[in-house]
Amino acid sequence: MEPEERRRMIVAAALPLVAEFGAKVTTGRVARAAGISEGTIFRVFADKNELLDAVMAEAVRPDHAVREIASIPLDRPLEERLAEAADALGAHLGRMGAVAGALHASGHLRRDAGRERPPQEARENSMAAIRTAVAELFGPEDRLRVSGEQAAALFLGLLFTRPRAGQEVSLDTGELVEVFLHGTLAGADGQ
Repeated sequence: MEPEERRRMIVAAALPLVAEFGAKVTTGRVARAAGISEGTIFRVFADKNELLDAVMAEAVRPDHAVREIASIPLDRPLEERLAEAADALGAHLGRMGAVAGALHASGHLRRDAGRERPPQEARENSMAAIRTAVAELFGPEDRLRVSGEQAAALFLGLLFTRPRAGQEVSLDTGELVEVFLHGTLAGADGQ
């Protein structure tokens, strides 16, 4: 197995463990989950911190969510497509938050001045990939008053700022899609 492929395999095995245990996860536990010896980890990672940083980098990558969104059949009703996209993005944000929260709580993620942060361009590229995938969901619609790209940007803005469960006011996915597509005012038909 090539080193990069081995790194990806180890990171995939480590991600749920890091989400659960943060920096307290042992390399032995990661090795067992990956089905390898502990020494194999250190053939492709300099140390445990490099592994933890790679897990965090993987958690923030939108590739999985973008693939899920791209796999949504365009012949389904728009409401269903958007709800499925919202759920995929919610899972992505949940995974990212779980890993970051666990690492922070266990002392690994700190706002050190010397600590490298992902470049702004990488964050912008991630959002562009997500926006493009969501815009594709609007492709077959002839009822849009704005472009698919604009609709995607508006939908993502609403999705990423919506009140969450447990807050005084919250919107579930169905309500969010309903308000996005039909607004907040009742129409003549009572909707």
